[in-house]
Amino acid sequence: MGNILAYLFGLISLVIVIPSTIPLLGWGNWLALPLIVIGIIFGALSSSDGGRNFCLVVFLIASVRLALGGGFI
Repeated sequence: MGNILAYLFGLISLVIVIPSTIPLLGWGNWLALPLIVIGIIFGALSSSDGGRNFCLVVFLIASVRLALGGGFI
């Protein structure tokens, strides 16, 4: 059940992160980061690693976009 929730949170976050790669929409990454962290937690509590790994990839995409846009100092 935790793995399904992790995939669900990761998919919702990915839908937010993809349009946030457009300039001036980087604030969407800040909106998606808490959802990604919740997905990582559910994935870590699950017996399977797929959902957690998917959320980690989405987290990496959002973090790189924020770093390139100057969102992280």
